[in-house]
Amino acid sequence: MLSIGSIVIRVDNLERQMAFWQAALGYEPRHEPGDDFVILQPPGGGGTCISLDRVPAALQIPPRLHLDLYTDKQEAEVRRLLALGATRVEWSKRPADADYVILADPEGNRFCVVDTAGKPRAEGIPC
Repeated sequence: MLSIGSIVIRVDNLERQMAFWQAALGYEPRHEPGDDFVILQPPGGGGTCISLDRVPAALQIPPRLHLDLYTDKQEAEVRRLLALGATRVEWSKRPADADYVILADPEGNRFCVVDTAGKPRAEGIPC
């Protein structure tokens, strides 16, 4: 059986992106970062990692893949992520009652902050 060990995000500025994702998720480097690659892991090492790979690549809009970050404190987390350098992404097809807010990291990679407050475990975490 397979499991997801790491989700890789292509980046231009490894240091800036590493600082953003470490602050956003509280993750830490698994090993000393290289010049063009780093694996960020949850504290203690358990769970899915985020890897940052310095490879110039055109940003695709809309993205074919994005992260859904779950929280029961959506409004506070969105404010915190915006203060860290994320930007809000408006999407004309987003339903008015959507349980997610679309953001982008400092290089424009999109992710959603999903509100899990009050949802039964089967609907919320994990997916």
